[in-house]
Amino acid sequence: MKNRLGWCSIALLLLASTAWAQSGTEKAVAALEQKWLQSQQTNNPDLVAPLLADKFIETSADGKVMDKAGALAMAKAMKYTSAEYTDVKVTAFGNTAVATGGFKSKGTDAAGKPFDDNERWTDTWMKMSDGKWQCIATQATPVKM
Repeated sequence: MKNRLGWCSIALLLLASTAWAQSGTEKAVAALEQKWLQSQQTNNPDLVAPLLADKFIETSADGKVMDKAGALAMAKAMKYTSAEYTDVKVTAFGNTAVATGGFKSKGTDAAGKPFDDNERWTDTWMKMSDGKWQCIATQATPVKM
């Protein structure tokens, strides 16, 4: 009986520590998402650059696929007058996390054309060997009203 109680106690401690670690992961990734938003709100892509993995892949709302260099070049060319996230959720899966949310923004694109976007996005984050979280992929879908 004592042995069974001991194993149950250990199992509960392991479950509690796993839940705490996931909660910590989800909070950490949510904070990185807020830093990404800040880079858009301040028109400063240099804030997001270290958050993107070297092999980062972006699929934009218009279906274009870009690597990290292309995504940063596009970000530098865009000028936001407003940018906000809604309904941000992060789910951890060990060393990977998936973040989703809404994105409403206004500004001018690389060609100087005004935009007023409403999108849903999905970002995939990975904990790298150095312990830092980086986004490895992002995808945006226009929200039709």
